Amino acid sequence: MSSDNHGDFDVVVVGGGPGGSTLATLVAMRGHRVLLLEKESFPRYQIGESLLPSTVHGVCRLTGVADELAEAGFTLKRGGTMRWGANPDPWTFAFSVSQKTAGRTSTAFQVERMKFDQILLDNARRKGVDVRERCTVIDVTEDGGRVRGVTYTDADGADHRVNAAYIVDASGNGSRIHKHVGGTREYSEFFRSLALFGYFEGGKRLPAPNSGNILCAAFESGWFWYIPLSDTLTSVGAVVRREDAEKIQGDPETALLKLVDECPLVKDYLSDATRVTTGEYGKLRVRKDYSYHNTTFWRPGMVLIGDAACFVDPVFSSGVHLATYSALLAARSINSILAGLVDEETALTEFEARYRREYSVFYEFLMSFYDMHVDENSYFWSAKKLTKNTHGELESFVELVAGMSASEFGLNDAESAALRFKKRSAEFADAVDELVGDQERSMMPLFKSSVVRQAMQQGAQEQTRVQLGAEAGVDAPMFPDGLVPSEDGLLWVASADA
Repeated sequence: MSSDNHGDFDVVVVGGGPGGSTLATLVAMRGHRVLLLEKESFPRYQIGESLLPSTVHGVCRLTGVADELAEAGFTLKRGGTMRWGANPDPWTFAFSVSQKTAGRTSTAFQVERMKFDQILLDNARRKGVDVRERCTVIDVTEDGGRVRGVTYTDADGADHRVNAAYIVDASGNGSRIHKHVGGTREYSEFFRSLALFGYFEGGKRLPAPNSGNILCAAFESGWFWYIPLSDTLTSVGAVVRREDAEKIQGDPETALLKLVDECPLVKDYLSDATRVTTGEYGKLRVRKDYSYHNTTFWRPGMVLIGDAACFVDPVFSSGVHLATYSALLAARSINSILAGLVDEETALTEFEARYRREYSVFYEFLMSFYDMHVDENSYFWSAKKLTKNTHGELESFVELVAGMSASEFGLNDAESAALRFKKRSAEFADAVDELVGDQERSMMPLFKSSVVRQAMQQGAQEQTRVQLGAEAGVDAPMFPDGLVPSEDGLLWVASADA
C-alpha cells in the first residue's frame, strides 16, 4: 500500500455527488487542500431529479455555479402540482409568493442528475479540489480516538492511504464507512416504503406556465411522482408501503403498469408515452427503506453529510436540498476550525444541531402532509393516519429533536406531538382547500400553515444571505449561545448578542 504523505490534505471528501462536491468547493474556496474520492466515473446515473430554489439560488450561487446551471437547458420548475388531500382536483403551489413578485430566484430546475452532478463536480475542480474518480474508499484510519485518514483503491487496483484533518462522508445511503462515526442508522416506521421507477418518452405536460412542475398524485396503493426532465423525457415512480411489496415483485414492467392503471391521472399523462428501454434510463429500479437518520453525525476527525447522515421521504423534493444544505453547514464548521476561529466541539455541534433540525422540520412537514390525504378505503392511507399510528414513531421523532430544538417545536411527549401533528395536518389541509379555490393567489394560502412556513424558512434565509451578502443584516443564532454565518457565508462567527 502506498502512502500519499507528500500529498496529505486538510479535508478528504468521500463521494462526488451534490453534497460532496459542494462541501469540497466551499472548503477549497478558503484556500484549504481538498481531495475528493469518487468510486464511479462521471457522468453516472443517480435518482433525485427535482430541486428546490434554495439549492439553485442559494448554495449554488455561493459556490459560483448558478449561472452555468441557468445556461444548461434544464427544465424550469415554478412549483409543484398535487393530486393530494380531500379535493379530487389537482392543486398547484408556486415558489413565488404571488405572480407579481415572481422572478428568477423563485424558480428551481428539474435536472438529469448525470448532467447536474457533472457540472458541480467540474466546478469543484476549477475551484482547486483534487478530484479522483474510480477511487473506492475501503476504510478509515484512526489514532487516539480520532479519525486520521482513509485507505482507498484507485482505478488501476492499487491501494493507497491518505491522511487529513477531516474526513467527510458524502457517499450516500450506501456508504461503506458511515458506521465509523459511531451511533446507529435508525429507519423510520412511518415512512416504511418502496419505490419502483423508470423513465418515459412522450408523456403529457401540465398546462403552461406550470409545464415544468413536478406532479405528485396520491392513489389507493400509495403515490406517484411525475417529473418532466425535458420536453419529452419524464421520470415516473410509484411509492408503496413495504407491506405491499408484492405489488412490485415479479416482472417490474408489469408491476409498474399495474400501478399506473390504479392512478387515472398518471395513466392519462402516460397514455401516449413509451417507456425508455435502453441505456441507464432504460432500467426499472427499486429503492427501499429510504427514510432514516444516523444517531450521530460527527466524531473527532469525521463528519457525515447528505444521505450518509439522513434521508426522508422524497415527496417534497428535499433530497438534494438536505445534501447541499448539510454540505454548507459542515463546510462552515470545518473552515472555522481550520482557521482557528472556533473549537471543534462548538463548530461541529452547531453543524449537527442545525442539520438535524432541518431534517426534523421536513420530517414533521411530511408527516402532516401524509396525514391530510383522505382515503379511508385505502390500506396505505388509513395506515398513515396519525390517530391510527403507534406512538413509537412519534417518540422517535421527539428523541430526534430533543435537547436542541425542543423549545422551538414545543415537544414534550408523544401524546402532545400526536395532537400537534393532527392540528398542523388540518391546518395544512385547510390551506390547500383555499388554494384549490383561488389558484391565482399562488403560495399565499399555504403560508398560513405553520408547517409549510417552517419547511421553507431556512432555505429562504440562506438564499437571501447569498443574494444580499452584508445587506442581509446580522442573523440571530438558531440556538442559545449558538453561532451565526459570516458575511461571506463560509464561516461561523460568534453572535453579537453572545
